[in-house]
Amino acid sequence: MGSRIRTAQKQARELGRLRTGYSVPNQDPKKRPRPVKSKTWVLSSHSEHYVSAAAEAWGGKVERWQPQGNGAPQFRVITEAEQLDAILPPGDPLSQANEMWNKGGCVRRCDGETEQISRHPCLCLAEHGPEWHLLRQDLYTKDKVCAATSRLNVILPDMPDVGVWRVETHSWYAANELAGTVDMVLSGTGGKGLVPVTLRIEPRTRVAAGQTKHFPVVVVEIRGVTTRQALTGPLPTAVALDPTGGGQARAAIEAPRKDYLADAGAALTVDDVQDVYRAAHAAGHLTDSLVAALKKRADELKTEGKKDDAGTAGDAEPDEDGVYPAEVVEEDPAPGETAGWPAAAQPGTGARR
Repeated sequence: MGSRIRTAQKQARELGRLRTGYSVPNQDPKKRPRPVKSKTWVLSSHSEHYVSAAAEAWGGKVERWQPQGNGAPQFRVITEAEQLDAILPPGDPLSQANEMWNKGGCVRRCDGETEQISRHPCLCLAEHGPEWHLLRQDLYTKDKVCAATSRLNVILPDMPDVGVWRVETHSWYAANELAGTVDMVLSGTGGKGLVPVTLRIEPRTRVAAGQTKHFPVVVVEIRGVTTRQALTGPLPTAVALDPTGGGQARAAIEAPRKDYLADAGAALTVDDVQDVYRAAHAAGHLTDSLVAALKKRADELKTEGKKDDAGTAGDAEPDEDGVYPAEVVEEDPAPGETAGWPAAAQPGTGARR
């Protein structure tokens, strides 16, 4: 690999957006388009062939689309898919802030404690109290407070080109759940490697003050691997790309099991057998039958050693100083222990059925 600019921020190119809603023209032409919540994923991009590939994969019709404001025309498709297979890229794919926008751009960006533009304490909290985010649910007050904005970068493995798609949601509930899921994954992987996930639009209902509110929430779920596998370190790339690949994916996740019996059979001393025991114990591969086999092999080596000692004891010769070789006598083991085995590695302890 060649050199890199160490101070440059490395990031994949954004290919498009994943949305949970769209807008339709308002009956009053003087008013801005009316937002509509979608039960299925909406993909938009400046590149038509990306959107065409999405329509082919998940259904829907490709159409020209003009974003609100002065943005350049794009293409979009309202798919038929309520969930998408995706991959979390390396690093931290999630960015969050409480934001307020107007025609002039972003006027507030807050981390929940400090408003970053003015450097003042959270303005929404000071103006409206700790339940300020509930004002977002009312059409007439939603523009008075910030929106809990979450931006999650994901890879769509079945789409053309190399890059990320950005999921953006302004849901207060999604902000809490996305952060919890992503942070848990990062605690296990350290931000290294790829993590297969499923993106779902989950309908939710909230009843408060005598009113029932229905709203969608973006949900991220681990896909194709168990929680243990996802949190024990970076997954092999082949597994992240095809986590449901059957036996091959399973073999790539699990470390190959050594042939401990063969190692014990080749052992020349009791210490060698104890080394096999320690290796199996450290790998979590101990079973009662393996412990019994290792103990039997250790007993065999002890018996062979006593026979050798008996055959050579009478033939021992003194060295040049007239000293005879010392005879090593093992102490009797404590009750419940096996002679010659470490206290922390006694056969039968830590074995799993």
